[in-house]
Amino acid sequence: MNGFSKLKWESLSGALRILKKLPLKWAVRAGAFLGFLLWVFSKKKVDEAERRCVRALQTGVTNARRIVRVSYMNLGRSVIEFVTVPGSGRPFRSVVSVHGEEHLRKAVAAGNGVLMLSAHIGNWEFGASVLAERGYPMNAIGADQRDERVTDRIIRLRAMCGVKTVSKGFDLKAAIRCLKRGEVLAVLIDQDVREKGVFVPFLGLPASTPYGPAKIACKLESVILPCFMIRRGNSENHDLHILPSPWKSGRPEQHETMEHAMTLCNNVLSEWISRYPEQWMWLYPRWASTSGEQR
Repeated sequence: MNGFSKLKWESLSGALRILKKLPLKWAVRAGAFLGFLLWVFSKKKVDEAERRCVRALQTGVTNARRIVRVSYMNLGRSVIEFVTVPGSGRPFRSVVSVHGEEHLRKAVAAGNGVLMLSAHIGNWEFGASVLAERGYPMNAIGADQRDERVTDRIIRLRAMCGVKTVSKGFDLKAAIRCLKRGEVLAVLIDQDVREKGVFVPFLGLPASTPYGPAKIACKLESVILPCFMIRRGNSENHDLHILPSPWKSGRPEQHETMEHAMTLCNNVLSEWISRYPEQWMWLYPRWASTSGEQR
C-alpha cells in the first residue's frame, strides 16, 4: 500500500488532535503555515503548477508564483478546517454565508434530484457540509487517495457532517440512485478523466472533462446547479455561492451534444477560477491528457 508509514500516520493523527483543540482562527493559521511549508519543499510540483498557471491565465512567472504559493496556503487552511471542524461542535453557519439558496430550494422541490457542480476551489468540502447542516440530503462522489486510510478518513468526516459518500470514484448507478430519490449530488468536474471524457476548453485550454453529470441530468431531468465555496481573504469565513443553471430548463436538452453541455459547465468554472485563482488547486495536472503532463 502506497502512502504513510505507521509512524508518520500516528504522528499526523496526533497533530490533528492537537489542532482540533485550538480556536478555529488559530487552526486555520496553522493550516496556512503547513501549506506554505508544503510549497517550500515541493519544488518540482510547484514548478509544474506555475507553468500551468502561466499557460492558463496568460500571466507572468512572478504573478504565477504568487498565485500558486497562496493556493498551497489555502489548501492547507481547507484541509485543517475539514479535519478539525466535524465533531467539534462548531456549526458551519457561524463561518459560512450562503448566497443563492433559492435556486437550490426550487431545484429540490422539482423532485428529480440536483447535481451541484463545482471544482477544487476554496474549501469545496465545506460546501456540501453546510448544506447538509441546513437540512438538504447531500451526497458526494469519493476519490480514491494513495493511502486507503486517507480515503476512509474523508468518508468518515463527511458522514460526521451529514454528507453521504455514494461511491469511491464516479459510479453511474450510485449517482442515479440518489438522484432518483430526489437528493442532491455534489460533483467536482475539474479532473482529467483521459479518454472517458470529452475534450473541451477549461480556462481556455482543451481538457478531458467528465460528461457523466450532464448525461445523467438529461436522462433523469435532474437540475444542474454550479456552486462555489469561496474563502474571505485569509480568514476562517466563507461564502457559498449557488448559481442558477446554465440552462433555462435546468439541464441539457435531449438533442444537445455532451461537448456543448460540458463547455457551458467549464465556462462557469473557468470564470470563477479566473476570479479567484489563488483559491484553485493548481497542483493538480488538469490538462494531463492534452499537455503530456505526468499524473
